[in-house]
Amino acid sequence: MTPLRRQRGATLIVALIMLVLLTLFAVSSLNTANTNLRVVGNMQAKAEAMNVAQETIERTISTPQFITTPANAVPDPCGTANTRCVDINGDGTPEFTITLTPQPTCVTVTPILNSDLNFSNSEDLGCAAGQQQQFGVAGAVTGNSLCSTTAWEIRAQAVDSSTGATAAITQGIGIRISADDAAASCI
Repeated sequence: MTPLRRQRGATLIVALIMLVLLTLFAVSSLNTANTNLRVVGNMQAKAEAMNVAQETIERTISTPQFITTPANAVPDPCGTANTRCVDINGDGTPEFTITLTPQPTCVTVTPILNSDLNFSNSEDLGCAAGQQQQFGVAGAVTGNSLCSTTAWEIRAQAVDSSTGATAAITQGIGIRISADDAAASCI
């Protein structure tokens, strides 16, 4: 009868060991799930920051304001110039602050020659230096039209106020502007 009593205690110890192992598996699964949730949340916050930064660039280049006043290029800024605030969830409190830093910069200017204009295109007609303008107009003497092709660099940095996620997007654009605006905005 002695061996039978010893076996009863061994069953209890094996059951306790199995219970501890199951608890460790459950805790490990919970930690893995929490880590995955944080990773996905961080990815979502980063994607939202990139999206609002890109949207800010698109809004900025959709208006001629960035050409004429690069230091105040963002339409309807919040707080300071070249700053935009975005409310993602519609609660009235902006989650993202997007800043154009540095201000939009004209990188290159290339005058468009009169000989390169297509007069059947309405945009090109506005650039043509006419015969009556040949005297006293620098563009007519050199063969340049009244327009220039410019390349601009715009950088937007978005910061999420609740998660601290940040994203910076730099975009270059080419745009045709008047030679006067090019002289005023581009170096």
